[in-house]
Amino acid sequence: MKQQQQLLVPKKRLNMYDIIYADPPWRYDSNTVPPNRRIENHYSTMELDEIKNMSIPASDNCILYLWSPAPLVLQALGVLSAWGFTYKAQMVWDKKKMGMGYWFRGQHEVLLVGVKGDVSAPPQGKRIRSVYRETRTHHSKKPDSIRRLIDEWYPDKSKLELFARATFMGWDVYGNEASTFKQTYLGNIREEASG
Repeated sequence: MKQQQQLLVPKKRLNMYDIIYADPPWRYDSNTVPPNRRIENHYSTMELDEIKNMSIPASDNCILYLWSPAPLVLQALGVLSAWGFTYKAQMVWDKKKMGMGYWFRGQHEVLLVGVKGDVSAPPQGKRIRSVYRETRTHHSKKPDSIRRLIDEWYPDKSKLELFARATFMGWDVYGNEASTFKQTYLGNIREEASG
């Protein structure tokens, strides 16, 4: 498993990025999840310290968008800090479908925002509500529309998706499931809404 995860961030950085979008392969306590529902049935996971100790190619002025499942928000805030960012805000993704859970049946994930250096929030006229509703599709797949919004907010910034499973035009990716041979065009979210 560790060999596979070493592919995520190259030892020699080629670029530093203004925007980092990350969906780490969080590991849950195996005592709380039935064997048939474990994340490892879908993909390799990482220990919290492995995630915290990653070398993140962030520029001096950078925004981090970090996904966290609801039960691991405290750990995600620790990762955000370990990567050198200061917490600023969060958005809740309402998946519109109930999932598993022990305290509550999970229906949402959290997108944390962290910053370092001198950065700006999205333009006022393009900001969205803090609760975003979109029906979930495949296991752990995040809405492409969030990536589109980041593109609209910061069209001229260099962007990296960590732990990527797919590639997208205008984004560099590091992830052991991402193919560099096929890139998807995200399009403009406003064009899609009017079409």
